[in-house]
Parts: sequence; structure tokens; C-alpha cells
Amino acid sequence: MTLFEEISIRGVTARNRIVISPMCQYSAEDGNVTDWHLVHLGKFAQGGAGVVFTEATAVEKRGRITHGDTGIWDDSHIPGLRRIAEFVKSQGAVPAIQLAHAGRKASMARPWYGNGPLTQADLERGDKPWRTVAPTDAPIGADWIAPRAFERGDFDTVTKAFVEAVRRSRAAGFEIIELHAAHGYLLHTFLSPITNTRGDEYGGSIDNRMRFPLEVAAAVRKAWPKPLFVRISSVDDVEGGWSLEDSIRFARELKNIGVDVVDCSSGGIQGSATAATKTLLPRVPGFQLPFSERIRKEAGIATMAVGLILTPQQAEEALAAGRADLIAVGREALFDPNWAAHAAAALGADPEFSSWPKQYGWWLTRRESLLKKLGVR
Repeated sequence: MTLFEEISIRGVTARNRIVISPMCQYSAEDGNVTDWHLVHLGKFAQGGAGVVFTEATAVEKRGRITHGDTGIWDDSHIPGLRRIAEFVKSQGAVPAIQLAHAGRKASMARPWYGNGPLTQADLERGDKPWRTVAPTDAPIGADWIAPRAFERGDFDTVTKAFVEAVRRSRAAGFEIIELHAAHGYLLHTFLSPITNTRGDEYGGSIDNRMRFPLEVAAAVRKAWPKPLFVRISSVDDVEGGWSLEDSIRFARELKNIGVDVVDCSSGGIQGSATAATKTLLPRVPGFQLPFSERIRKEAGIATMAVGLILTPQQAEEALAAGRADLIAVGREALFDPNWAAHAAAALGADPEFSSWPKQYGWWLTRRESLLKKLGVR
């Protein structure tokens, strides 16, 4: 049963192929994680996942999406993150962190306050705007902050911020790092012809547009000896945008650098990557599996599939068919934090609750015996 086979990458072994996808909680305090984050992520480790990712964690203060984003731009962020990594590891899961820079999507409202540009109501709550940066000075829309176009010094500054974040991630005890190069955030906006209209060596041709994301990936790879993932938007999902063929080419370059896994998402270049409707790509169960399958086969790199993977059977079938190497579960895990443990039971991989924490398994085993006697099972 592939879903519950171990997987080892650069000496780090996960107990199964189930990964909890990064999911922003917008609940940090000046970049610091809180008890909310500990309990939020700890549940998934208790629930049987093989790998548990933090949310997108900003490598620069100006790189936060909102005032509530977690950060890793300062050493003061390390203790809280270490507490999470240690607990996740104590429950048998691999602690992982996603490093991110929001670019022109930074300085926006938390989703329950509008998920767009900051408003007067946000300002009255104390969420003040800050200047953002991007490949060019074009904003997302009319009401958004106009970013400052990247200048020569920004390339070195941001690359160094990612490398420093790697140092802090190691100090915090994480075992996997993922670079966020998707969903309209900074690295993605360099890749996409929709947002990167620069006229220098960092814009124009696909080789030029890939240059900065590859420089960041190479710098992180040099600083980080453990598994390195990169999340991409496999397609921009808008006319004239980044294509799957572009992603295959990018994935080959990432493999050459030494990236281990490509995390295959999509969309977000002009708005939310999780919108209920999409311009070109229908959102149906497993709608991004074709991306992970093609990138895996044509770029020759391990992939992680994500996006409306709802059932254990769906996940198992995808892995067995060679469409991905790992399965990322996001909002389905919010609905059921024990998704991985329930998947093991559903697929017959753990009929005796042995993979559950002993504090739960001892009780559930006896409950199951009673339910069988009562004819409920």
C-alpha cells in the first residue's frame, strides 16, 4: 500500500506519504507563533501525517502577507518555532517549514477582514500598511499598494534573507524546507510573464525570468543539506501566463540545482489561488494531479500532489499510478485533523489503532471491540 509506505529523502524518513500542506492562520504576533499554531500543527502530527508543514513563513518583515503572518526574519522567532518542531517530531511526524516572501501581495487584510487591500477598518484595528516590492511597480489592482520595483541591491538582500531563514530553520529543528514560488508571491511573480515585464537580465525570456528563483533555490540548497521542496503554480490559469511546459522546464532546472521535490499547485498570479471559481481550470477532485504526473515523468523529479484530494482511495490510486510521490492534504485536514489515521483504517493499514498516540489508541481499541460485539461495526 503506497500511501503508507515510508519515504526517505537525504536521510530524512517520513512514516507515510501524507503531508499536511502549509495553511496560513493569520494569527501570529509580530511574526511570532502562538499556542494556536502549536495546537493547530500538533493535531496533524497526532493524527498520523508523515510530514507537517508550517504555514508560509516570511523571510523578511516586508514579505508578510498580513500582520498575522508567521516570520523567520529574526532570531527571536526561533524558540516558538522550535517548540512546534519538537512537538511534531515527538508525535512521529517530520517537522517542515515553508519559507516565503509575499512580494506585491504583502501588506493585505486578513481573509476574514476582506482578503484584499487594507481598508480603513484594518487601519483602525492597528494593521498599518508597508511598502512592498516586486519585479515591477505594477500593483495587483487599482486599490492595492503599488510595489517598488526590484533594484539591484534587492536581489542580494532577499537571497540573503532566505539563507538566514535556512539557518534559523535548522536552529529550530525543522527537517524539510520548502520554498514558496507559487500563488502570486514574490518568486512566482518573477517566473510569470504576466507580472515580470522587466527589461534586464531578470526579465523577458523564460531563462531570464527563472534566473532569480533559481538563484534563491541554489543559495538555499547550498546552505541546507536536508530535503528541499519547491512549491510552484504549475500553470497561471490565465491566458498568456506561465504554462505547464514552462513548469516542466523549471522543474528540470530545479533538479539540476539539487531540489528534491516539486510541490505542484496552480493559480494565484492575479488573485486568490483558492478561489471557488477559476478562469480556465475547473476545480474538481484531484484537479492538479495531471500537473504532478507530467512534471514527475517529464522532468524526472519527485512531485507532491495537492488540491481537492479528499479520500484515502483517491490518494492511494494517485500514488499507485505514479502520478506523484507524496500527497498533500490541506483543508480536508482542517475538517478532519485525523485524516491520515482514518485513511490508514479505511485502507486496512492499521486495523488495531497502533499508529495512533497510545493515549488514544488504548481507548479506541477497546471501544472498537465493544462496537463489534454490539454489531455496530
